[in-house]
Amino acid sequence: MLEEFFKDDMKAIDARFEAQKIAFAPIVFQVSKCMIDFNVLKTIEESGDSGITFKDILKKVDLSEYALSVLLELSLGLSLIKIAENSNPYKYMLGKIGFFLLNDKLTRVNINFINDVCYNGMFYLNDSLINSKPEGLKVFGDYETIYKGLSSIPDNSRKSWIEFDNYYSDRCYESSLPIIFEKSRINIMDIGTNTAKFSISALKYDNNVKCSLIDLDGQIKLAKKNIENNGFDNRVDYFPMNILDEKSELPLNCDVIWMSQFLDCFSIENIKLIMNKIKKCINNETDIFVLEPLWDKQKYISSAFSIQATSLYFTAMANGNSKMYTYMQLVDAIEEEGFKLIKEYHNIGDTYHSLLNFKLKL
Repeated sequence: MLEEFFKDDMKAIDARFEAQKIAFAPIVFQVSKCMIDFNVLKTIEESGDSGITFKDILKKVDLSEYALSVLLELSLGLSLIKIAENSNPYKYMLGKIGFFLLNDKLTRVNINFINDVCYNGMFYLNDSLINSKPEGLKVFGDYETIYKGLSSIPDNSRKSWIEFDNYYSDRCYESSLPIIFEKSRINIMDIGTNTAKFSISALKYDNNVKCSLIDLDGQIKLAKKNIENNGFDNRVDYFPMNILDEKSELPLNCDVIWMSQFLDCFSIENIKLIMNKIKKCINNETDIFVLEPLWDKQKYISSAFSIQATSLYFTAMANGNSKMYTYMQLVDAIEEEGFKLIKEYHNIGDTYHSLLNFKLKL
């Protein structure tokens, strides 16, 4: 996959153009976002194959002639839009890139996440790389990690964060649950439960299973509200804790450990600490399921790129020391702490995720 995806066979003139896109990247991003927010792209899309003139766009959007002109001109350079052949005056039509900006959920989730959560903070990436701290998080307040501040950041930022987090995992649950419930299950420990979406799915899937929810206090409060709204409070136990705290202890008697997009929130050293804490509360029959998007197990380069880029969110905004791991980085870290990978499922449910099933190494 790496050899296929990451070839350097571009012509020099094309490479120079791509380099200009990087040089002007903040402007490129903001123009693209404005083309969406001011409904310019939508207006052009609705014109279909006939296209639409500048004056007709101006009648439908709340922009001055000047504002619309600068947006359209760069959008042409970015191939968000194109000009209909033999049109005079020019008629604008939606380009393929513009189509995906409007209609591809992956792209919309990513662009909102970058705009509402990461954009301002990424200015401090340099400091974050040097200090191994999420220096960009200061744009939201004085938080050690984004997880501790998630319940307090602005509503639109929290909404975009949750949509980003859920988009990359929600579709996996339907495919993961039959694998988990190949055996009868009694209690699932959902570590890093976040909003409890997985636990709610599991409780709906099997009427007899119970769940133990592990997360920071702020996330547990959000999860508890969602559990109660779904009528499952009598089948759930809550354990608010910082799993990295040496004094914290995980509950016993769970036959499944579930961690969805959780371990990527930690450094390799902390992943090993977490796995050692898990080791103390399980037995040889316990199944550990790890759901992660691994960038070197993707079917498409766009997916690999999105996951690689997300690592820098962890650097500047989340905690300063975690990343999106490769398959062997994650497996090796877990197996070194006394576990054995027994089954693996990649691109599960035709998504970006891998489901890894570990047990204690005998």
